[in-house]
Amino acid sequence: MGCFECCIKCLGGVPYASLVATILCFSGVALFCGCGHVALTGTVTVLEKYFSKITTDHAMLTDVIQLMQYVIYGIASFFFLYGIILLAEGFYTTSAVKELHSEFKTTICGRCISGMFVFLTYILGVAWLGVFGFSAVPVFLFYNMWSTCNAMKSPMVNLTSIDSICVDVRQYGIIPWNATPGKVCGSMLGEVCNSSDFYLSYHLYIVACAGAGATVIALLIYMMATTYNFAVLKFKSREDCCTKF
Repeated sequence: MGCFECCIKCLGGVPYASLVATILCFSGVALFCGCGHVALTGTVTVLEKYFSKITTDHAMLTDVIQLMQYVIYGIASFFFLYGIILLAEGFYTTSAVKELHSEFKTTICGRCISGMFVFLTYILGVAWLGVFGFSAVPVFLFYNMWSTCNAMKSPMVNLTSIDSICVDVRQYGIIPWNATPGKVCGSMLGEVCNSSDFYLSYHLYIVACAGAGATVIALLIYMMATTYNFAVLKFKSREDCCTKF
């Protein structure tokens, strides 16, 4: 067998679906965790500087954000390991690998492990749908603020009515109603929207949301790949039983 035929045969054993899902999963989780972490820090800065100047008013929100940042570290570590495990499982359970190794035999333990991956991947897929929806919430809030700032720049707005245009973050439940000042209006609102912290956080939340969406797609691909691998293992075990004398 020549070198070219050998390379073609080796490439035939690569689980491309799992490989694409792994790359997409790593990219999505990296975007979600990295951008989300920085965006949360920028959100605290904007709140402390413009909306809640008394530390006790937003102390609980600060603790929640810090907890979410620690959770982000755990998510990144878990999915890095889980993606590698699923990719390895794909290499050893695809039909292409079985064709390369004719003496491949399935065991009850192997089928149980494959079934466990199917179940766990489905659970993670449903969970990440919730994460994707949750990550869209800050995008919606920042978009409302950005839209209000653009409304101030509209030529239809009189200069005398700019001070009547306000953004009150207390209505979103981010900070309590007794927070001071709680809302910003007019030129101060324009200063908020022109600040680098707001601009950076807004766009990072968008990227983080896109990363969560990419992770959902990756998990969907994983679902199909692991389900197919499990079905092949079941078929292989039945074939072994039927051909056993």
